[in-house]
Amino acid sequence: MAPIATGNGHSNGHTAHANGAEQRVAAPVNPTAARHEDLISIKVDSPHVKYEDDAIISQYSYRDTHVNVVNKADGTTEYQAKPVTSQYQFKTGRKVPKTGLMMVGWGGNNGTTLTASVLSNRENLTWNNKEGLQKPNFYGSLVRASTIRLGSDPVTGKDIYVPFGSVLPMVHPNDLVLGGWDISGMTIDAATTRAKVLDYDLQRQLVPLTKNMKPLRSIYYPDFIAANQEDRVDNILPGSDKQAHLDQLRTDIREFKQNNGVEQVIVVWTANTERYSEIIPGVNDTADNLLNAIKTSHSEVSPSTLFAVACILERVPYINGAPQNTFVPGAIELAERHKAFIGGDDLKTGQTRFKTALAEMLVNAGIKPLSIASYNHLGNNDGHNLSVPSTFQSKEISKRGVVDDLVESNALLYPRASKNSLPSKEIDHCIVIKYLPAVGDGKVAMDDYYSELTLGGRNRIMVSNICEDSLLATPILMDLVLLAELMTRITYTDGDSANAEESYKTMYTIMSLLSFSLKAPLAKKGREAVNAISRQRNGLANFMKGLIGLPPNDDVLLESRLW
Repeated sequence: MAPIATGNGHSNGHTAHANGAEQRVAAPVNPTAARHEDLISIKVDSPHVKYEDDAIISQYSYRDTHVNVVNKADGTTEYQAKPVTSQYQFKTGRKVPKTGLMMVGWGGNNGTTLTASVLSNRENLTWNNKEGLQKPNFYGSLVRASTIRLGSDPVTGKDIYVPFGSVLPMVHPNDLVLGGWDISGMTIDAATTRAKVLDYDLQRQLVPLTKNMKPLRSIYYPDFIAANQEDRVDNILPGSDKQAHLDQLRTDIREFKQNNGVEQVIVVWTANTERYSEIIPGVNDTADNLLNAIKTSHSEVSPSTLFAVACILERVPYINGAPQNTFVPGAIELAERHKAFIGGDDLKTGQTRFKTALAEMLVNAGIKPLSIASYNHLGNNDGHNLSVPSTFQSKEISKRGVVDDLVESNALLYPRASKNSLPSKEIDHCIVIKYLPAVGDGKVAMDDYYSELTLGGRNRIMVSNICEDSLLATPILMDLVLLAELMTRITYTDGDSANAEESYKTMYTIMSLLSFSLKAPLAKKGREAVNAISRQRNGLANFMKGLIGLPPNDDVLLESRLW
């Protein structure tokens, strides 16, 4: 049987023990919460990988095809394709650091639910609801609850799968040290009650663990979120001096690291959706202009951007889990300058994750989606904040863009007016979100996919999705944290300088490998974002395999097709 996961977690310096909690007979640990590293090891027998005490070093041949499109005078087009290979050497640190997670909006639905997820699994709590005895798990997590095809058995030909989180050394979520900020000063036990997400019996058992967890004071600029949030505001940094606020956030991060003895900190924005920030030349268009705008407390510097800048300057990864344009051009340039890691935007949870899968299936099958109408209603505080047009616009933009790359990929279904132009007609795509307090965290999503078939036929797929919003979102937030920490331990060098230790570089600033969990993934300048969910997952899985010297998954399956 897998060992029961244990560990001590702290919250802004407070210990999260189960002192005073009732004693129960320990239940078996769910496989998604078990410590895979104690049960599974993967050893690659290849000249392309070397195991050192502190690192795994792999040689990686990155194969691609460069295509030159030649439009000829006679109206024909020739695609001139040339296979190319680039050689890289990757080094992945094997020592997993003690890692802290600081959440902006810790007292919200997602922050309290993620806290409950970590603590209930760490303490292996069990509780009862109307369905009977419940046990904690990490269902919904790519890292903890999914698998990767490692290869095949040479005798039987059967595929061999291993837990995603066992491919490389990774932080176990039970070991995360928790803390963060919130504009509400409620302790986490009270905020959990306010959220109305968890079963009462679980809430009751979590009180001894969370009653001393209190968020740090956060930043509140009323213009950026809905006015209906004002009644929550009682725990904010005083004044309107944005430089002073930035300095305090940096102090908070340093003190959290010091007080809890953590080696690495990941910060995630899980607070309210903000309105879009206006991009203003001379204000937030360059790194220096943005830093100066903070010094002068310019009105267009948002709280989320201020948190991003604090993290960049402290060299801790920062993930934007909401749809606003936190990463204005100046913030991205600043992150590049400091080689800091950033990721975003907006969690891809229920409706949008399904949409990226279904729309990809339709387009890849040669069926032409004509329109997608997406409707949501929900009653949690996220829905309350989104009931204001300025914040809803941020969400609408992130939701609408998820099928853009599919349209762009198929000029047969969506022809261009000219060879280099955008499609002449895209998919009609509308987003509706309504606030219905009665349904609470139980979000209802309904979609109408209307497509054209052969010979003028039409196809309509109607989908209804009822989900508990925060219970979908928190495993995704956790994945982002675990993968972001892994990215900090990966360095690389090209084939020409593989023997020079000083030539190793960190990965690029924007963590695009996190895109599987993000609705509007950021991309490197000059590169297009990938929204197709199968490409996102395959890209991440193949990269993980490459780091241990294995080739990408190949579905050619010649073993099944040749004599």
